[in-house]
Amino acid sequence: MTLGISTRAVHSGEPDRQYMDSITTPIVMTSSYTFATMDEVLDYVTGKVDRFEYGRYGNPTTAVVIKKLRELESAEDAEVFDSGMTAVSCTLLGLLREGDHLILTDDVYKKTLMFCEKVLPRFGIRTSVVKMGDYNEMEEVLRRHPETKLVLSESPTNPYLNIADMDTLCELKKRFGFILVVDATFATPVNQQPLTQGADVVVHSATKYLGGHNDLLGGAALGRKDLIEAIRDYRNTTGGVMDPMTSYLLLRGLKTLAIRMERHNTNGFLVAQFLERHPRVRKVYYPGLPSHHDHRLALKYMRGCGGVVTFELHANLERTLKFLSSLKLFKIGPSFGGVEALVTHPMTISYYDYPPEERKRLGILDELVRLSVGIEDSQDLIDDLAQALAKI
Repeated sequence: MTLGISTRAVHSGEPDRQYMDSITTPIVMTSSYTFATMDEVLDYVTGKVDRFEYGRYGNPTTAVVIKKLRELESAEDAEVFDSGMTAVSCTLLGLLREGDHLILTDDVYKKTLMFCEKVLPRFGIRTSVVKMGDYNEMEEVLRRHPETKLVLSESPTNPYLNIADMDTLCELKKRFGFILVVDATFATPVNQQPLTQGADVVVHSATKYLGGHNDLLGGAALGRKDLIEAIRDYRNTTGGVMDPMTSYLLLRGLKTLAIRMERHNTNGFLVAQFLERHPRVRKVYYPGLPSHHDHRLALKYMRGCGGVVTFELHANLERTLKFLSSLKLFKIGPSFGGVEALVTHPMTISYYDYPPEERKRLGILDELVRLSVGIEDSQDLIDDLAQALAKI
Protein backbone atom coordinates (compact mmCIF):
# COMPACT_ATOMS: atom_id res chain seq x y z
CA MET A 1 0.00 0.00 0.00
CA THR A 2 1.36 3.41 -1.00
CA LEU A 3 0.87 5.93 1.79
CA GLY A 4 0.31 9.66 1.31
CA ILE A 5 2.94 12.16 2.36
CA SER A 6 1.02 13.38 5.42
CA THR A 7 0.62 9.79 6.66
CA ARG A 8 4.32 9.17 6.07
CA ALA A 9 5.20 12.40 7.87
CA VAL A 10 3.39 11.13 10.97
CA HIS A 11 4.34 7.44 10.94
CA SER A 12 7.53 6.88 8.91
CA GLY A 13 10.57 5.89 10.93
CA GLU A 14 8.66 5.48 14.17
CA PRO A 15 9.28 2.16 16.01
CA ASP A 16 6.32 -0.19 16.32
CA ARG A 17 6.58 -0.05 20.12
CA GLN A 18 8.22 2.77 22.04
CA TYR A 19 9.72 2.82 25.51
CA MET A 20 6.90 2.09 27.99
CA ASP A 21 4.52 2.19 24.99
CA SER A 22 4.96 5.96 24.57
CA ILE A 23 3.24 7.23 21.41
CA THR A 24 6.02 9.78 20.86
CA THR A 25 9.68 8.97 20.39
CA PRO A 26 11.52 9.52 23.69
CA ILE A 27 14.42 11.96 24.04
CA VAL A 28 17.43 9.76 24.74
CA MET A 29 19.79 12.14 26.56
CA THR A 30 23.09 10.30 26.70
CA SER A 31 26.53 10.80 25.25
CA SER A 32 27.73 7.18 25.58
CA TYR A 33 26.35 3.64 25.46
CA THR A 34 27.64 0.69 27.44
CA PHE A 35 28.30 -2.98 26.60
CA ALA A 36 27.48 -5.80 29.01
CA THR A 37 30.39 -7.99 27.92
CA MET A 38 33.39 -7.93 25.59
CA ASP A 39 31.53 -10.36 23.33
CA GLU A 40 29.01 -7.57 22.71
CA VAL A 41 31.88 -5.21 21.87
CA LEU A 42 33.31 -7.70 19.38
CA ASP A 43 29.89 -8.26 17.78
CA TYR A 44 29.61 -4.49 17.35
CA VAL A 45 33.07 -3.79 15.91
CA THR A 46 32.82 -6.75 13.51
CA GLY A 47 29.44 -5.58 12.23
CA LYS A 48 27.40 -8.52 13.52
CA VAL A 49 25.06 -6.15 15.36
CA ASP A 50 23.93 -2.60 14.59
CA ARG A 51 23.71 -0.55 17.76
CA PHE A 52 24.82 2.74 19.34
CA GLU A 53 28.25 3.33 20.81
CA TYR A 54 28.94 7.06 21.17
CA GLY A 55 26.77 10.15 20.75
CA ARG A 56 28.72 11.65 17.86
CA TYR A 57 28.01 8.54 15.78
CA GLY A 58 24.33 8.13 16.53
CA ASN A 59 21.40 8.48 18.91
CA PRO A 60 18.06 6.61 19.08
CA THR A 61 15.98 9.80 18.85
CA THR A 62 18.05 11.13 15.98
CA ALA A 63 17.88 7.79 14.18
CA VAL A 64 14.09 8.12 13.95
CA VAL A 65 14.46 11.61 12.44
CA ILE A 66 16.82 10.23 9.80
CA LYS A 67 14.45 7.40 8.87
CA LYS A 68 11.49 9.78 8.63
CA LEU A 69 13.37 12.26 6.43
CA ARG A 70 14.64 9.46 4.22
CA GLU A 71 11.07 8.30 3.61
CA LEU A 72 9.74 11.81 2.97
CA GLU A 73 12.49 12.67 0.49
CA SER A 74 12.56 9.22 -1.22
CA ALA A 75 16.27 8.98 -0.43
CA GLU A 76 18.55 5.95 -0.14
CA ASP A 77 20.22 7.43 2.93
CA ALA A 78 20.20 10.58 5.06
CA GLU A 79 22.14 12.38 7.77
CA VAL A 80 21.31 15.30 10.04
CA PHE A 81 23.45 18.12 11.43
CA ASP A 82 23.41 20.89 14.02
CA SER A 83 22.56 23.58 11.42
CA GLY A 84 21.78 24.06 7.76
CA MET A 85 25.24 25.50 7.10
CA THR A 86 26.85 22.46 8.70
CA ALA A 87 24.85 20.31 6.28
CA VAL A 88 26.12 22.40 3.35
CA SER A 89 29.75 22.55 4.51
CA CYS A 90 29.96 18.83 5.38
CA THR A 91 28.36 17.95 2.04
CA LEU A 92 30.92 19.97 0.10
CA LEU A 93 33.95 18.99 2.16
CA GLY A 94 32.84 15.36 2.28
CA LEU A 95 32.46 15.10 -1.50
CA LEU A 96 35.23 17.38 -2.80
CA ARG A 97 39.00 16.97 -2.76
CA GLU A 98 42.02 19.16 -3.47
CA GLY A 99 42.08 20.08 -7.15
CA ASP A 100 38.32 19.70 -7.63
CA HIS A 101 36.17 22.46 -9.10
CA LEU A 102 32.68 23.49 -7.99
CA ILE A 103 29.98 25.42 -9.86
CA LEU A 104 27.59 27.54 -7.85
CA THR A 105 24.59 29.59 -8.98
CA ASP A 106 24.85 33.28 -8.16
CA ASP A 107 21.80 33.63 -5.91
CA VAL A 108 22.57 30.92 -3.37
CA TYR A 109 22.41 31.72 0.33
CA LYS A 110 24.91 34.41 1.27
CA LYS A 111 26.82 32.21 3.73
CA THR A 112 27.00 29.34 1.22
CA LEU A 113 28.61 31.70 -1.29
CA MET A 114 31.04 33.00 1.34
CA PHE A 115 31.98 29.45 2.35
CA CYS A 116 32.70 28.44 -1.22
CA GLU A 117 34.66 31.56 -2.12
CA LYS A 118 36.58 32.09 1.13
CA VAL A 119 36.90 28.71 2.89
CA LEU A 120 37.09 26.09 0.14
CA PRO A 121 40.19 27.65 -1.49
CA ARG A 122 42.11 26.76 1.70
CA PHE A 123 41.49 23.12 0.76
CA GLY A 124 42.55 23.62 -2.86
CA ILE A 125 38.96 23.64 -4.14
CA ARG A 126 37.99 26.34 -6.65
CA THR A 127 34.54 27.76 -7.30
CA SER A 128 32.94 29.31 -10.38
CA VAL A 129 29.73 31.30 -9.94
CA VAL A 130 27.25 31.32 -12.83
CA LYS A 131 24.01 33.21 -13.25
CA MET A 132 21.00 31.25 -12.06
CA GLY A 133 19.08 29.95 -15.05
CA ASP A 134 21.87 30.61 -17.59
CA TYR A 135 22.65 27.04 -18.56
CA ASN A 136 24.66 28.10 -21.60
CA GLU A 137 27.06 29.86 -19.24
CA MET A 138 27.13 26.78 -17.02
CA GLU A 139 28.00 24.58 -20.02
CA GLU A 140 30.80 26.94 -21.03
CA VAL A 141 32.27 26.74 -17.51
CA LEU A 142 31.97 22.95 -17.54
CA ARG A 143 33.91 22.82 -20.82
CA ARG A 144 36.63 25.09 -19.44
CA HIS A 145 36.85 23.10 -16.21
CA PRO A 146 36.82 19.35 -16.86
CA GLU A 147 37.84 18.94 -13.21
CA THR A 148 34.34 20.05 -12.13
CA LYS A 149 33.18 17.54 -9.53
CA LEU A 150 29.98 19.13 -8.25
CA VAL A 151 27.24 21.62 -9.14
CA LEU A 152 25.20 23.21 -6.33
CA SER A 153 21.95 25.04 -6.97
CA GLU A 154 19.16 26.15 -4.68
CA SER A 155 15.56 25.85 -5.81
CA PRO A 156 13.63 27.99 -5.10
CA THR A 157 16.27 30.61 -4.35
CA ASN A 158 16.40 33.55 -1.95
CA PRO A 159 15.03 36.19 -2.29
CA TYR A 160 13.76 36.09 -5.89
CA LEU A 161 12.47 32.49 -5.77
CA ASN A 162 14.13 31.35 -8.98
CA ILE A 163 13.45 27.71 -9.94
CA ALA A 164 16.11 25.32 -11.20
CA ASP A 165 15.43 23.58 -14.51
CA MET A 166 16.02 20.02 -13.33
CA ASP A 167 15.80 18.45 -16.79
CA THR A 168 18.53 20.74 -18.14
CA LEU A 169 20.73 20.22 -15.09
CA CYS A 170 20.35 16.45 -15.40
CA GLU A 171 21.18 16.57 -19.11
CA LEU A 172 24.38 18.49 -18.29
CA LYS A 173 25.13 16.04 -15.47
CA LYS A 174 24.81 13.12 -17.87
CA ARG A 175 27.24 14.71 -20.34
CA PHE A 176 29.81 16.07 -17.89
CA GLY A 177 29.56 13.60 -15.02
CA PHE A 178 29.30 15.92 -12.00
CA ILE A 179 27.45 15.38 -8.71
CA LEU A 180 24.25 17.45 -8.63
CA VAL A 181 23.39 18.91 -5.21
CA VAL A 182 20.15 20.85 -4.70
CA ASP A 183 19.38 22.95 -1.63
CA ALA A 184 15.62 22.45 -1.41
CA THR A 185 15.03 24.28 1.88
CA PHE A 186 12.42 26.58 0.33
CA ALA A 187 10.59 23.67 -1.33
CA THR A 188 10.46 20.95 1.36
CA PRO A 189 9.71 17.32 0.38
CA VAL A 190 6.04 18.28 0.23
CA ASN A 191 6.42 20.73 -2.65
CA GLN A 192 9.31 19.12 -4.53
CA GLN A 193 11.54 16.04 -4.36
CA PRO A 194 14.65 16.79 -6.44
CA LEU A 195 16.05 13.27 -5.88
CA THR A 196 13.19 11.82 -7.91
CA GLN A 197 13.95 14.44 -10.60
CA GLY A 198 17.62 13.50 -11.01
CA ALA A 199 19.56 15.19 -8.19
CA ASP A 200 22.19 13.13 -6.34
CA VAL A 201 22.03 14.94 -2.98
CA VAL A 202 19.43 17.25 -1.43
CA VAL A 203 20.26 19.50 1.52
CA HIS A 204 17.88 21.31 3.87
CA SER A 205 18.08 23.84 6.61
CA ALA A 206 15.77 22.02 9.02
CA THR A 207 15.58 25.30 10.95
CA LYS A 208 12.99 26.47 8.43
CA TYR A 209 9.90 24.56 7.23
CA LEU A 210 10.96 21.11 8.44
CA GLY A 211 11.08 22.26 12.07
CA GLY A 212 8.38 24.81 11.41
CA HIS A 213 8.17 26.50 14.81
CA ASN A 214 11.16 28.87 14.95
CA ASP A 215 12.61 26.94 17.90
CA LEU A 216 15.47 24.81 16.56
CA LEU A 217 18.64 24.91 14.45
CA GLY A 218 19.31 21.90 12.25
CA GLY A 219 20.27 20.64 8.83
CA ALA A 220 19.95 17.52 6.68
CA ALA A 221 21.60 15.92 3.66
CA LEU A 222 19.85 13.14 1.76
CA GLY A 223 20.56 11.15 -1.36
CA ARG A 224 22.63 8.34 -2.82
CA LYS A 225 23.96 5.99 -0.14
CA ASP A 226 27.63 6.21 -1.20
CA LEU A 227 27.55 10.00 -1.20
CA ILE A 228 25.79 10.28 2.17
CA GLU A 229 28.28 7.83 3.70
CA ALA A 230 31.12 10.12 2.59
CA ILE A 231 29.32 13.14 4.05
CA ARG A 232 28.61 11.24 7.28
CA ASP A 233 32.26 10.22 7.63
CA TYR A 234 33.28 13.87 7.44
CA ARG A 235 30.58 14.89 9.94
CA ASN A 236 31.55 12.12 12.36
CA THR A 237 35.15 13.36 12.31
CA THR A 238 34.46 17.07 12.65
CA GLY A 239 31.37 17.00 14.88
CA GLY A 240 28.31 19.09 14.04
CA VAL A 241 25.83 16.46 15.24
CA MET A 242 22.18 17.13 15.94
CA ASP A 243 21.48 16.83 19.68
CA PRO A 244 18.63 14.63 21.02
CA MET A 245 16.41 17.53 22.12
CA THR A 246 16.63 19.13 18.66
CA SER A 247 15.88 15.74 17.10
CA TYR A 248 12.75 15.48 19.23
CA LEU A 249 11.61 18.98 18.22
CA LEU A 250 12.28 18.19 14.56
CA LEU A 251 10.25 14.98 14.81
CA ARG A 252 7.36 16.99 16.21
CA GLY A 253 7.63 19.49 13.36
CA LEU A 254 7.86 16.84 10.65
CA LYS A 255 4.61 15.20 11.76
CA THR A 256 2.67 18.33 10.76
CA LEU A 257 4.85 19.28 7.77
CA ALA A 258 2.37 18.31 5.05
CA ILE A 259 -0.62 20.03 6.62
CA ARG A 260 1.45 23.13 7.47
CA MET A 261 2.72 23.36 3.90
CA GLU A 262 -0.85 23.25 2.59
CA ARG A 263 -1.58 26.41 4.60
CA HIS A 264 1.75 28.06 3.69
CA ASN A 265 1.06 27.36 0.00
CA THR A 266 -2.47 28.77 0.18
CA ASN A 267 -1.57 31.81 2.26
CA GLY A 268 1.52 32.56 0.19
CA PHE A 269 -0.48 32.54 -3.04
CA LEU A 270 -3.30 34.70 -1.65
CA VAL A 271 -0.87 37.26 -0.20
CA ALA A 272 1.08 37.36 -3.46
CA GLN A 273 -2.12 37.97 -5.42
CA PHE A 274 -3.11 40.79 -3.08
CA LEU A 275 0.29 42.47 -3.34
CA GLU A 276 0.38 42.18 -7.11
CA ARG A 277 -2.87 44.15 -7.34
CA HIS A 278 -1.83 46.85 -4.85
CA PRO A 279 -0.88 50.26 -6.36
CA ARG A 280 1.96 50.80 -3.86
CA VAL A 281 3.69 47.57 -4.91
CA ARG A 282 5.86 47.71 -8.03
CA LYS A 283 6.67 44.01 -8.52
CA VAL A 284 5.97 40.69 -6.78
CA TYR A 285 8.20 37.62 -6.92
CA TYR A 286 6.25 34.43 -6.28
CA PRO A 287 6.58 31.42 -8.62
CA GLY A 288 2.91 30.54 -8.16
CA LEU A 289 1.95 33.72 -10.03
CA PRO A 290 1.84 33.63 -13.86
CA SER A 291 3.87 36.87 -13.83
CA HIS A 292 6.89 35.17 -12.23
CA HIS A 293 9.70 34.52 -14.71
CA ASP A 294 9.96 30.85 -13.62
CA HIS A 295 6.24 30.14 -13.34
CA ARG A 296 6.47 27.51 -16.09
CA LEU A 297 9.22 25.67 -14.21
CA ALA A 298 7.25 25.86 -10.97
CA LEU A 299 4.26 24.22 -12.66
CA LYS A 300 6.54 21.50 -14.03
CA TYR A 301 8.55 20.64 -10.93
CA MET A 302 6.62 21.81 -7.85
CA ARG A 303 3.34 20.90 -6.15
CA GLY A 304 3.13 24.25 -4.36
CA CYS A 305 5.22 27.37 -3.93
CA GLY A 306 5.39 27.83 -0.17
CA GLY A 307 4.98 30.87 2.03
CA VAL A 308 7.88 33.13 1.00
CA VAL A 309 6.79 36.17 -1.00
CA THR A 310 9.24 38.86 -2.10
CA PHE A 311 8.19 42.24 -3.49
CA GLU A 312 9.38 45.73 -4.40
CA LEU A 313 7.57 48.79 -3.11
CA HIS A 314 6.94 52.03 -4.98
CA ALA A 315 8.94 53.75 -2.24
CA ASN A 316 12.34 55.02 -1.18
CA LEU A 317 14.32 53.59 1.72
CA GLU A 318 12.67 55.84 4.34
CA ARG A 319 9.14 54.88 3.31
CA THR A 320 10.10 51.19 3.00
CA LEU A 321 11.35 51.20 6.59
CA LYS A 322 8.14 52.95 7.70
CA PHE A 323 6.10 50.21 6.03
CA LEU A 324 8.09 47.52 7.85
CA SER A 325 7.69 49.23 11.22
CA SER A 326 3.94 49.64 10.67
CA LEU A 327 3.23 45.92 10.37
CA LYS A 328 1.57 44.26 13.37
CA LEU A 329 1.15 40.54 12.65
CA PHE A 330 4.29 40.31 10.54
CA LYS A 331 7.14 40.53 13.04
CA ILE A 332 10.48 41.90 11.82
CA GLY A 333 13.13 39.20 11.87
CA PRO A 334 15.31 36.91 9.78
CA SER A 335 14.55 33.31 8.74
CA PHE A 336 11.36 31.81 7.32
CA GLY A 337 9.26 28.67 7.38
CA GLY A 338 7.73 28.97 10.86
CA VAL A 339 4.07 29.08 11.76
CA GLU A 340 4.38 32.79 12.65
CA ALA A 341 4.44 35.45 9.93
CA LEU A 342 7.78 37.25 9.60
CA VAL A 343 9.07 40.07 7.46
CA THR A 344 12.65 40.96 6.63
CA HIS A 345 14.41 43.75 4.79
CA PRO A 346 17.30 42.06 2.94
CA MET A 347 19.26 45.29 2.47
CA THR A 348 19.56 46.03 6.19
CA ILE A 349 19.34 42.60 7.82
CA SER A 350 21.49 40.55 5.42
CA TYR A 351 23.46 42.94 3.19
CA TYR A 352 24.01 46.10 5.23
CA ASP A 353 27.78 45.54 5.21
CA TYR A 354 27.89 45.37 1.39
CA PRO A 355 28.76 48.47 -0.68
CA PRO A 356 25.72 49.98 -2.43
CA GLU A 357 27.02 49.09 -5.89
CA GLU A 358 27.50 45.45 -4.86
CA ARG A 359 23.98 45.31 -3.39
CA LYS A 360 22.60 46.70 -6.64
CA ARG A 361 24.53 44.10 -8.65
CA LEU A 362 22.99 41.35 -6.52
CA GLY A 363 19.49 42.83 -6.88
CA ILE A 364 19.23 43.79 -3.20
CA LEU A 365 17.28 47.01 -3.57
CA ASP A 366 16.38 49.50 -0.81
CA GLU A 367 12.69 48.90 -1.49
CA LEU A 368 12.91 45.08 -1.53
CA VAL A 369 10.88 43.25 1.15
CA ARG A 370 10.63 39.52 1.87
CA LEU A 371 7.68 37.97 3.68
CA SER A 372 7.55 34.61 5.39
CA VAL A 373 3.82 34.05 5.34
CA GLY A 374 2.75 31.98 8.35
CA ILE A 375 -0.27 29.76 8.94
CA GLU A 376 -2.46 32.52 10.36
CA ASP A 377 -5.79 33.32 8.70
CA SER A 378 -4.96 34.72 5.29
CA GLN A 379 -7.36 37.65 5.51
CA ASP A 380 -5.77 38.83 8.77
CA LEU A 381 -2.34 38.81 7.10
CA ILE A 382 -3.69 40.69 4.08
CA ASP A 383 -5.39 43.26 6.32
CA ASP A 384 -2.11 43.81 8.17
CA LEU A 385 -0.27 44.40 4.89
CA ALA A 386 -3.03 46.74 3.69
CA GLN A 387 -2.89 48.98 6.78
CA ALA A 388 0.89 49.20 6.61
CA LEU A 389 0.85 49.99 2.88
CA ALA A 390 -1.69 52.74 3.52
CA LYS A 391 0.84 54.52 5.73
CA ILE A 392 3.41 55.02 2.96
